[in-house]
Amino acid sequence: MILAMDGSTIDGTAYEDVVHLAQRAPDWLDDTVSVWTTLGLGLFAVLMIVGWWHARRAGAAAAVTALLVPVVVVLAYGVDMIVKLLVREDRPCQSLHVRTLEACPAPGDWAFPSNHAAIAAGAAVALVFVSRRLGAVAVLGALAMAVSRVWVGAHYPHDVLAGVVVGGLVTLVAMLVLRKRVQTLARWLSTKPLGARLLAA
Repeated sequence: MILAMDGSTIDGTAYEDVVHLAQRAPDWLDDTVSVWTTLGLGLFAVLMIVGWWHARRAGAAAAVTALLVPVVVVLAYGVDMIVKLLVREDRPCQSLHVRTLEACPAPGDWAFPSNHAAIAAGAAVALVFVSRRLGAVAVLGALAMAVSRVWVGAHYPHDVLAGVVVGGLVTLVAMLVLRKRVQTLARWLSTKPLGARLLAA
């Protein structure tokens, strides 16, 4: 048997309130949230592509900044996974045995922090460095993703909050560090056939 943390003592009551609200909500709302929580991360991928496409017109440095977005988001996801494996918190649907919109994951699929929230928050923070407009859209999307993970019953509120913090902070630090090396990266990429194509307007 794997020893796991029970997060229900932190905000289990708030989690149950949200899950019960979801059970009483109109079907169209639950369906919309379920689709978003399942497919919503694709929006951030689209925003990354749009950001890179427009950044090329602003020069090689801007294009490199846009190309760094998926890299730092993967880094944020990796850090989030490490924290998840260290903490090993059971999913709330396992600890509280409530009926949820999303099927309860198997034991060992840890809850803290939320990967979805970390990826969404990381993408939002990174996209702000590319375009404030795209960043604003991504921030709203990240908030919606975090809420949706609790709504469908996959996470406690503290799971998504931690995911937002981990994803946002890791990405912020990474982008601030890498921003100082953008010109160097741009020169290096311009010497590579594929790199030159990615930077070309």
